[in-house]
Amino acid sequence: MPDQLPQLCSEVREFFIDKILKNGGHFSANLGVVELTVALHYLFDFKTDRLIWDVGHQAYIHKLLTGRKKEFNSIRKLSGLAGFPKMSESEYDHFGTGHSSTSISAILGMAEAAKLDNKSHKHIAIIGDGSLTGGMAFEALNNLGTSNANVLIIINDNQIGIDPNSGAINHHLNTINENINFFKTLGLEYEGPVDGHDLNELITSLEKSIAVSSPNILHIRTVKGKGYLPAEKAQTDWHSVSYVKIDPSKSKRDNPTPSKFQDVFGNTLLELAEKDQRIIGITPAMPSGSSMKILMDAMPHRVFDVGIAEQHAVTFSAGLAASGKRPFCSIYSSFAQRAYDQIIHDVALQNIPVVFCIDRAGLVGADGPTHHGSFDIAYLNAIPNLTIISPMDEHELRNAMYWATDFTNGPVIIRYPRGRGSKKEYKNKIQPLEIGTSRTLCEGDKIAIISVGEIGVAVQKALDRLSEQNQICHIDARFVKPIDQDKIIYTLQSFEQIITIEESCLIGGFGQQIKMIAQDQNYAGEITNLGLPDKFIEQGTRAELRAKYNLDEDAIHQLILSIIRKK
Repeated sequence: MPDQLPQLCSEVREFFIDKILKNGGHFSANLGVVELTVALHYLFDFKTDRLIWDVGHQAYIHKLLTGRKKEFNSIRKLSGLAGFPKMSESEYDHFGTGHSSTSISAILGMAEAAKLDNKSHKHIAIIGDGSLTGGMAFEALNNLGTSNANVLIIINDNQIGIDPNSGAINHHLNTINENINFFKTLGLEYEGPVDGHDLNELITSLEKSIAVSSPNILHIRTVKGKGYLPAEKAQTDWHSVSYVKIDPSKSKRDNPTPSKFQDVFGNTLLELAEKDQRIIGITPAMPSGSSMKILMDAMPHRVFDVGIAEQHAVTFSAGLAASGKRPFCSIYSSFAQRAYDQIIHDVALQNIPVVFCIDRAGLVGADGPTHHGSFDIAYLNAIPNLTIISPMDEHELRNAMYWATDFTNGPVIIRYPRGRGSKKEYKNKIQPLEIGTSRTLCEGDKIAIISVGEIGVAVQKALDRLSEQNQICHIDARFVKPIDQDKIIYTLQSFEQIITIEESCLIGGFGQQIKMIAQDQNYAGEITNLGLPDKFIEQGTRAELRAKYNLDEDAIHQLILSIIRKK
């Protein structure tokens, strides 16, 4: 081993800490793979060999070592480096991995293709940060065990995703025996556990793998946050950092800060659970991010963290509901895509009353296209038996959760965005909801605006700036499905200009639903649909992205003015 490698690791770690603490980004996971990344790039040539990171937020050091040091300040910013591997960004990023548990499938496909082409280069997948709890990884291991492809799977065992790992697989990795273990029973060569911060041991083990042309497993143990003591002690808190964490004084505000939608969800779920013994919380490895941890801390026996396993989470919830429980299954919008068949077949088809709390609906910011909740209205609205609610604010979220608790006629979707709401006090006197009803927030006689979800707050702010406010009618749709058909038809009959606004894709979205009703009613007026275009939306702050796609307060204000002036 060259004498310079330990020094390189030290310099890389120092550079990384300095830059991410100034600019924000995924933090502790990358500190845990500094030695591994350096060792891999020392031994392999990734212009020809193939490397996949799973989950991809562990790949920042890889980016530093592959020519992106000068651009590192831009990571996760608008037009900057992505926070995950991105094939269009670098020839060294061989596969995009914003979602977990995909690496073994992808690397096996690449290795089989190389074998068909008589190529002998190495194919390496690093799977860690909780990714081995995902079912897709086991589907791929099942396939890998009968292959003779040139694949090395490195298990980065750091005992934690964002929150501590749970389940039997994690226990097995903790107590694994090199001679008898799960991987060997599948016919895979296994070595480990190896100290993932010992360069000598790492390089020795990796050199052994070079001589092996069949599938093999290298199990390494690392410390998330290695080399930065606060992150080592509070690994969940330091999973990702922002300027608020870097300088807590910047988070102080003179005025009370509205609560996050996630915390409103968590606190309201605890309220409900205290009143109703049937209520159970389910999370696929995101108790902190979703704020399910509020209920978990208070009533650990009433919450199930099932690991990164969205498909299982959905069907597990169906089983609970079929047995008389009231499961609240919280899944991020982009991750719910992975459980689409289960939502259809296991829940909706059987009309089982599961409550799905679809978090991160809409734009999420710096995590970018792999995490934006752009598609849930389009992909869920087509499913029979679903009721879909998109609350505009924290009070409406609470009203929806209380209503859903008592609704037993089928499954319910409650979708809400990432981040803070608009109310100084999130608690409200619960208002009963009537299924399929909207709210009229402003009366007017010239233009009707129909908004769905939290984007309605931006509409209200835009209207507050208008001297012609009495000309504008603003309807908060609230229910995406069933839609308030009577109110929509009345609006079509009463207004020649209608604007629909949603923070979701236009194709298959709420606005298209309004246009379909308008067509059936032979509407002769003009409908303008605002929403996300037919593309994968890039990373950037929510404010930047809303401005770019004409969904912020200023753009809405200007659109209304332009229509008024035409008239």
